Formats: sequence, C-alpha cells, structure tokens
Amino acid sequence: MNKHYLQSKVKSTGTAYLLWFFLGAHYAYLGKWGIQILYWLTLGGVGIWALIDLFTMSGKVNRHNATIFQQIEEIEKKERDAEQARNMAMIAAAKGN
Repeated sequence: MNKHYLQSKVKSTGTAYLLWFFLGAHYAYLGKWGIQILYWLTLGGVGIWALIDLFTMSGKVNRHNATIFQQIEEIEKKERDAEQARNMAMIAAAKGN
C-alpha cells in the first residue's frame, strides 16, 4: 500500500464526535459499516450504546489510527532497509574498482 494513501485514511476524533451527535454515523466514518447498520437498526442500542460511545469514541478512533500508523511504520522501515541495501551495494561497487 502507498504511504500517502494510508495517511489520508487517518481519522479525526472531533469529526467522529460530530458524526455521532448529528447522524449517529461514527462507525461508518471508521469504515465499520456492519456495526453502523446494526447501530441504526437498534437506534443506538435504545440510547445505551450511544451513551457508551460518547465515552469510548476517542479510543475507537485511536485504535483505528494506530493500525494505520503501524502500516505506515512498516512501509518506512522497508524503505529504509532498501535505501541501506542500495548504499551498501554502491560502497561495495566503489571498493571493487
């Protein structure tokens, strides 16, 4: 995956709270459509689920973003390793001449 594409998938806690308040669409914002449809069908767990989400929203967004940041970190590590391998190959070629 492209690092810039992943960076565009990072979500904001503020936006998630706005979507929770106005539309109840915070799970859709995080890409969890199955849970979102269940949330709508149960009317936010008759309000109980909605109240719980009020206090757990930042954790949900942080977990979503942590997965993305981990993938970005793996891509950057591969890029660093490839750069180091290129540098070592250039040094070895220079010593060989």
